[in-house]
Amino acid sequence: MDELKRRLETYRKLGLKLTPQRLAILEYLENTREHPSAEDIYNALKERFPSMSFATVYNTLEVLVERGLVKELGIDPSKKRFDSFTHPHHHFICRKCGKILDVERNFDITIPAELSDCEVTNFQVVFEGLCRDCKKTD
Repeated sequence: MDELKRRLETYRKLGLKLTPQRLAILEYLENTREHPSAEDIYNALKERFPSMSFATVYNTLEVLVERGLVKELGIDPSKKRFDSFTHPHHHFICRKCGKILDVERNFDITIPAELSDCEVTNFQVVFEGLCRDCKKTD
């Protein structure tokens, strides 16, 4: 219970209006290692919240990205995907099934000379290919 109170207080300090729908979206994101789209989240929660609209999910995700609680991943060309693990890490995306996996490894990367007058604040390595399951069926 103390953990829940701490999380709620963190959300309030960030200026989040804590509706039951928003709390359900936050809970869903906290309990998944997947990288869901807004549609994935909406489909997972619509039975529990039949009056919740897709726009509510999408707008909540946008607010969470603005507040730094969720990262928006631009690695799936078909849709925006979201990651509740905001610490620096990398990803693998399966080009057959679309699964995205976290890669928790540091890479020794040197900033290229042509970026020497830029301020690089973030980067990620994205591996593409076939996941273990798709490789078996290919």
